[in-house]
Amino acid sequence: MNRSTIIGLVLILAVTIIYSIWVAPNKKEIEARRRIQDSLIQVQKATADSLQMVTAREEAAAARRQKIRDSLAAVNRQGSAPTAQLQERRNELGPFSNASFGKDETFYVENGLYRIGISSQGGKIISVDLRKYRTWDSLPLILFNKDSVDFGLSFFADNRLINTNELYFSLYAPGHTYTPGQTITVPGNDSLNLSFRLYTNSGDSGFNPDRYIEYVYHFSGSDYMIGYTLNIVGLEDILASNTNSLNLSWHAELYRLEKSVDRFNGTTIYYRYYNDEVKYLSETKDDQKALTTRVKWISFKQRFFCSTFIAGDYFNNADVRVFTDQSKSDRYNRSAWAEIGIPYSRASIQSVPMRFYFGPLKYNLIRKYHLALEHQIPLGWSFFLLAWINRYAVIPVFDFLSRFGWNYGIIILVLTILLKIVLLPIAFKTYTSTAKMRVLKPEIDEISKKFPKKEDAMKKQQAVMALYKQVGVNPMSGCIPMLLQFPILVALFRFFPSSIELRQQPFLWAHDLSSYDSILNLPFNIPFYGNHVSLFCLLMTISTIIYTRINDKMMSTGQQQVPGMKVMMYMMPVLFLGFFNSYAAALSYYYFLANIFTFLQMFLFRRFVNEEKIHQRLQENRKKPVKKSGFQKRLEEMAKSRGYTPRR
Repeated sequence: MNRSTIIGLVLILAVTIIYSIWVAPNKKEIEARRRIQDSLIQVQKATADSLQMVTAREEAAAARRQKIRDSLAAVNRQGSAPTAQLQERRNELGPFSNASFGKDETFYVENGLYRIGISSQGGKIISVDLRKYRTWDSLPLILFNKDSVDFGLSFFADNRLINTNELYFSLYAPGHTYTPGQTITVPGNDSLNLSFRLYTNSGDSGFNPDRYIEYVYHFSGSDYMIGYTLNIVGLEDILASNTNSLNLSWHAELYRLEKSVDRFNGTTIYYRYYNDEVKYLSETKDDQKALTTRVKWISFKQRFFCSTFIAGDYFNNADVRVFTDQSKSDRYNRSAWAEIGIPYSRASIQSVPMRFYFGPLKYNLIRKYHLALEHQIPLGWSFFLLAWINRYAVIPVFDFLSRFGWNYGIIILVLTILLKIVLLPIAFKTYTSTAKMRVLKPEIDEISKKFPKKEDAMKKQQAVMALYKQVGVNPMSGCIPMLLQFPILVALFRFFPSSIELRQQPFLWAHDLSSYDSILNLPFNIPFYGNHVSLFCLLMTISTIIYTRINDKMMSTGQQQVPGMKVMMYMMPVLFLGFFNSYAAALSYYYFLANIFTFLQMFLFRRFVNEEKIHQRLQENRKKPVKKSGFQKRLEEMAKSRGYTPRR
């Protein structure tokens, strides 16, 4: 080690020490960071405590509701309530005790899109049947039913905790006579309002018509959106004086509607902050979140459908949770739960407008509401380029082709051809760039012979780069076009499995392009593969391996590959075989078509691209002076101005 090396190491060490001292935080900064960390820990603890309190409150309310159910069952068996039981109920429910007795009656409303059931017990929607859709095994598509949903307000009245979920509402429809079990039809251009009122007590068994909670449902004959207005009338001296928010508990057990599970588009809860972005809970594991600021909507979202509760203005806050109960039946999927803060002010009459959306996650349908509901469809929203490709290119072309009434397998074929045509210049640029490097292979081999030793690897690399510079070849020019195609590849990876248009659409041997195609069901399960054989996935894998082999031969440039890279090139298609075997058949079919058209492109390019002319042109470039970049020119000018003449 010479003197210059020692001095250099000492200087580097000194600079490192000085820089470390300079950037080190002082005592005030350390104290500020500690306070911030402590605050974050306190917020996290408060959030966890809040969710635990909510869970405990919900469990207590569930036990209380079960007690009321048992009591009501006893009343129904006896035909009337004993005096002691009436007194117990008054002590428990106060001004709403009379509403704890009644009959559970259901009224149905239907149009061409859905059939909705509304129960007098809780005044809530207890069933939603989407009439234009069926489950994967041809059953009616019911988002939830009476046994799998709870919906009720919780508040304090006369120092008693009241939950409307188990109390009986009265149908209020002046001028109309509706009987329990009746189905009310709303034609396409008509609308219907149905009101259910929860009255306070008047005497031992009567009701006060001037004091009530009212749910008003507005149905349209041609819309999945349902209006829902909460009216609170004459309760300002009954509700607790410090009440500024009513808690609304909404819980639903969501059932399996599709044959296959999409791990990137699973059942979960989506929510949107007020005038802000859309977020969601985990799609694969139990998750919960305390939303401490204003919320615009909360959605129990399944793969292709959702049940969304939308504020007219905003909800004060919400706690949301999604979990899986392993003890449920095979048709059970996941449970979604939300406790929502409804704004309330002490007024004699208060009206809170809200809405429900029970329907399909169809992009053009839900986008028209301008509520960002379409963000529940995973089109790559986290990366703007993917979302732009799907929104402004893929979806418009896909919708345009759908108007011709073709089978969706043909539509995917035409879409693939159009994409290949659009990407043809990029593919051609990639091929010609690789061809330029391939024709230089003999010269690169000569350079390799000059520098056979490993310690001369840097000299060899410099010589190769000098060759590229002399003939005017940029080794990165072939990679950039490939990178430009990558966002399109990923965008379509998100589009096909989440497109409801492909749901239950058959093509060739596939019965449902949104699910996997199976030509053979296995009597056993293969880890990382499954218990069936998807032919489209198999064709995609085989064609990818063939493409890799052909590409390796045709695109060989003589450059030494990283050790293990060739093995990885052939292993990736095999790994994808396990991944795509249970994925949407439409996606595997598209990738298979893309491989086939890529084969055609490669052979056409090879036929029409004359590599001898390319080699001749590159040799002619050697005779031309090498152009210097603007940056290099400025460096040389600066050196000359200081009296330095660069060596030739």
